[in-house]
Order: sequence, then C-alpha cells, then structure tokens
Amino acid sequence: MRIVFMGTPEFARKSLERLYSDRYDIAGVFTQEDKPRNRGMKMSFSPVKELALSKNTPVLQPTSLKDGLAIKSLKELYCDLVVVVSYGMMLPNDFLAIPPLGCINIHGSLLPKYRGASPVQSAVLNGDKETGLTSMYISEKMDSGDIILTKNTPIGDDETSGDLFERLSILSAELLSETVDAIFKGSAKRVPQNHNEATYTTLITKDMAPIEWSKSAFEIKNKVRGLQPWPVATIELNGVTLKVFSVDITTTKTDERPGSIISHGKSGIEVACGNGSVIIKELQAPGGKRMSAADYLRGNPITKEAL
Repeated sequence: MRIVFMGTPEFARKSLERLYSDRYDIAGVFTQEDKPRNRGMKMSFSPVKELALSKNTPVLQPTSLKDGLAIKSLKELYCDLVVVVSYGMMLPNDFLAIPPLGCINIHGSLLPKYRGASPVQSAVLNGDKETGLTSMYISEKMDSGDIILTKNTPIGDDETSGDLFERLSILSAELLSETVDAIFKGSAKRVPQNHNEATYTTLITKDMAPIEWSKSAFEIKNKVRGLQPWPVATIELNGVTLKVFSVDITTTKTDERPGSIISHGKSGIEVACGNGSVIIKELQAPGGKRMSAADYLRGNPITKEAL
C-alpha cells in the first residue's frame, strides 16, 4: 500500500517513523514550509521533513492546497491512502477525493469532544482527568469525519500540555499503525460522530498568558499546566513580567483580595485567588533561567503589594 504522509512537528514525526518501521511504501511527504526557529532564527527543516529526507522520500511543501499544483502533485504520487498528523492545513474536497482508500487523520482528543486546533491544551486547561486520540476519515467539515479507532489515556494532576503532547505522540504512532493495518486488511470501521455532542477549541495565543487571580485555585493551576510549553502563564511582579511554570493549590482560607501576596519565602510565593490561594513554585524572569520561586526571591525581594 502506497501512503502519502502529511505532517510537520515532532508530534507527527513519531507517526511517520512508525509507518516506515511498519514497512509501508511512503510515496511522498507533505510538510509546512521551512521557517526560522530557535534563538538564532535560522531557517530550518521541520522534524517531519528531516526524517523524510533521511529516508530519501520526496518532500513537498506547497504554500496552498487549493491552487491546483498540490492536487497535481498528489495525483502524480499514485498513492492509495493519505495520512494526516498535525499538518497545519485543511484539505480541500478535490484533494480528499484523490486517494482510493481515502484520507485519514489522527486527532488529539476523543471526538466529538474538542474539535479544532488545541485539543491537547484544552483538556489540560479544563482540568480533564482523561483524554485520548481518535483516528478518523477526513471530511469537508473540521474534525467531523467518521471515527475508525480511539485510544484513551488519563491526565496526571501535575501533567502539563507539553508532557501530555509527548505521551500522545507515542500513542498516536501506535493508533496510526493499528488504523492503517485495519484499512489495509479491509476491516476498518466507520462510526459516524454524534455532531450534537461536539465541542470546539480555540487557538492558543499569547493573550491568554496573564493569570487572572479572580479565578479559582483549580483554574489557575490548570492554566499554568495548560499553557506549557507555549506561551506559558505570566504574572506581573514589581513591574516585571515573569513566566510561571508551577503552582500548588493550598488549603488556606483567606479574605485577602485576589492577587494579594499572602506570604513569600522558602516555600514560594503564596497568592490569594478567587477561592483560597496558590503557591508559585517555579518561575522565570526575562532573559533568565527557570528557577524555584525561593531562589528568585533571594535576589529579588518583594513586598505584599508587589503584584
């Protein structure tokens, strides 16, 4: 079976690695255009492109899938199936109609919950105890196609979105392998989604970073977990914007105004919130390294009115 793979980040690379190890014929790989990355902002290849080139697989990086050139390229690859994992572009209907076995996608939630661009972060931000992955046939509407297989996994109380992404990337490769095998054998199911139960996610942006102290301690902790590795939750302390990487929920009952500093010292910075308080455990100053709040306080004394 000839497969065209479409993906871009490290999350997708693990799935492509699995297809190679399963010895499928990878006819070609579509990935996003090269972009400047890291501190030097040098142009670099996506993780998927790096892997494809190492396997001498043709790589295509169209700026659009709607101008006819991408469709022509796909036809010339004579594939049986298109696999999409974190590619970054919607596939138009003309594109979907080309492979005889269809186009499938691995989505980072248990559909129909969390359709859209940020299913992994949304599960953490909302404090969910469980999430998973769904393999599905791609249809015209976003994340609404028939389900093939699902895979569930719990979410740890202190697990960040970055931690969860790493685990899901491994599970994604396993789910993809099982899904493609079922399609190859002709045993893949098509289970229509209940569209009435669909929920949608929003794009994660830097505007979400500031912590709102009027929120509950539970919501604040979930925000700190959910916005890692990007954009990372922030606070303003003595006029400086600090990134916050870890907080603990306390048992403190307080009448202090939300955002007031209750205490600060070896255990961290305790701040009143909508109900109770949280202790900031790890943070990072601009241009500095991630460190414990206690270490930060040694060189940066604060007062209760600092926030």
